[in-house]
Amino acid sequence: MLVHICCAVDSHYFLERIKEEFPSEELVGYFYDPNIHPYSEYRLRYLDVEYSCQKLGINLIEGAYNLEEWLKKVKGMEHLPEKGDRCTVCYDDRLDVSVQKALELGHDKFTTSLLISPKKSQEKLEIIGEKLTKQTGVEFIFRDYRSGNGTQIQGEKVKENSLYRQNYCGCLFGLTAQREVQKKIMDEMFNPISNQILPESIEERLELYKKRNELERNQEKYKIIKQKFLNYRLLSGRIFVAKKIVPSYILCYSTLNKNATNGRIEYTKNNINYLNRDEVRIINISTFNALSNKNYTDVKELIYNPLDFYEELKIRENIAKNPYDLSPIIVLDEIVDEKYEIEINATTYEDVKEEII
Repeated sequence: MLVHICCAVDSHYFLERIKEEFPSEELVGYFYDPNIHPYSEYRLRYLDVEYSCQKLGINLIEGAYNLEEWLKKVKGMEHLPEKGDRCTVCYDDRLDVSVQKALELGHDKFTTSLLISPKKSQEKLEIIGEKLTKQTGVEFIFRDYRSGNGTQIQGEKVKENSLYRQNYCGCLFGLTAQREVQKKIMDEMFNPISNQILPESIEERLELYKKRNELERNQEKYKIIKQKFLNYRLLSGRIFVAKKIVPSYILCYSTLNKNATNGRIEYTKNNINYLNRDEVRIINISTFNALSNKNYTDVKELIYNPLDFYEELKIRENIAKNPYDLSPIIVLDEIVDEKYEIEINATTYEDVKEEII
């Protein structure tokens, strides 16, 4: 039997039940989810499914990630609600490709872990599955494992196995609608040109779950806990000196009340230059090198090869002498006696992230 898999949160308990009910079937997991966006989220979910299938002793095949083709299929449906026609097209695509894979592998049955997801319409999935059975002869196995206390058991399995519990369905349009309702920044879509891994980014989660896999392999004791913290994202920023834009690096947690200010340096101490407005501090690349024990040739190199975020945070605390400081701290190639115009569009927000202890 081929089992289409959407994510480990849904598939782990679903696969356990299918194994119990069909003990003589050779189960093959098929991860085909071209709707998942961004690609880093797709990689994270595949990593988690791979981990889950290994624990359950089930072979796993990864399908093609053809996002562009999927986007063409749902064109014009971008603003439809969850469980609407866009989702139906998504079900059609994933089940159709899955049944073709089942035929290719010689399986006479197929099913999908979408059936256990509370966000998915079982009725629509059953209709699509039965239609594909009539077309191909491959039997669609419909099972409702979420009724009764199924959803509760599913949640317990997720916690017991330290699985990644994603906070949105998967597609860009569902994510957009969800974040609008939550009035929350869509930080999943941030990808800094520096490739610095940001707090509670998908990339940071990916590193965390790779660490989980390593600890599991080494049979080391661990626990994934959640921490509430103040998160930060720099949306844009630029610095003018004498009316000309200059290369600049804005340290994390730098904010401006009205996103812009201007002024001149009025005081310098320990190679830290203080602007006469909005608590702005400016240092040159040499001072940054001394504080970080690095050897950057210029700010441009720093922009494209930054420190680890938490190392940068230590530099910030060293300069500000205050762990709660949100004043702008800026790195420039050189400090000159001119007027500085500073634009920083940034946001801080309450967030929750996972940590391994």
